[in-house]
Amino acid sequence: MLRDLKYLIAYVAPLATYLAITLQGYWSFATVIVAFVLIPLIEQLAKGTAANPGPDEEARKETALFFDFLLYLNLPILLVLLWLYFSTVTAGGLATWETFGITLSMGIVMGTIGINVAHELGHRVTWYEQLMSKTLLTATLYNHFFIEHNRGHHKWVGTDKDPATARLGESLYLFWPRSISGSYLDAWKLESERLQKDGKPVFSFYNEMVWFQIANLAYLALVWYFFGWPGVGFACAAAFIGILLLETVNYIEHYGLSRRMLPSGFYEKTTPRHSWNSDHEMGRIFLYELTRHSDHHFKATRKYQVLRHFDESPQLPLGYPASMLMAMLPPLWFRVMDERAKAVGMMELS
Repeated sequence: MLRDLKYLIAYVAPLATYLAITLQGYWSFATVIVAFVLIPLIEQLAKGTAANPGPDEEARKETALFFDFLLYLNLPILLVLLWLYFSTVTAGGLATWETFGITLSMGIVMGTIGINVAHELGHRVTWYEQLMSKTLLTATLYNHFFIEHNRGHHKWVGTDKDPATARLGESLYLFWPRSISGSYLDAWKLESERLQKDGKPVFSFYNEMVWFQIANLAYLALVWYFFGWPGVGFACAAAFIGILLLETVNYIEHYGLSRRMLPSGFYEKTTPRHSWNSDHEMGRIFLYELTRHSDHHFKATRKYQVLRHFDESPQLPLGYPASMLMAMLPPLWFRVMDERAKAVGMMELS
């Protein structure tokens, strides 16, 4: 249906990055402006809706191939953008600030149509969708996310066992190293536990983490072959920006929200109260409905186009892009969010 076409807006990010790479100059920061200036401004003017699709509409959208193809197309788009990016920044002739702007733009796309789309595809059950997810994550040098997010984060979210859950009073800049290192180590741990349970050697080709390291090295070797060591440096720089973007999203999604330990010794079940949500529609479309995060944790296999609003889900005062900017200013973030998080905690105890 015509209203489904609104999701084409998600392609504004890669389009802006293409313009940044090819036009250069002040256009070098095009994706930065789109993601962190234009979208927050639009979201303040058009706040979105809490409406959910009806049963018939949900059934139609659930099976519509249009929404799947929107995701699939991001893989060739990202590969083309990476080739253009490496070709441009390693050729020379750019001012330092232009290279910086283009790399920021490329990094944002690595986070949005790279890791974010990989996240959605990584919850699918078909082999080809999971392969696309792993390929996208390899381009961002973060393919261990496939293991840790699916088998670790979704199990332990809202607890001290989850490195991707930000604690009350923890700044973004302390969260980044804790989440990045903890997620990587947890992925190794999860694979080791799986192989030990199956009676297979941990340090072997049965271990998917071993294959992920090989894939990362193969990707960087390919970049080196075509673009030399400068290309490898730019590949790491753009990937790192994409990783920080992902981890900033992780930070705002669960900040200060925790699950209680029950008398039985188990944590309470994850509920819609354990994720911060936003119904600001531009951010929802831009991030393939990632901002309706509670429903994603309720049923991880639910496709992005049918994620639902829950009245009991805590709502961010701003959309995701603006919230990410606010998180970069810890005193402001704490002032706005700490009392909200405490209020949610009191609701859970009542």
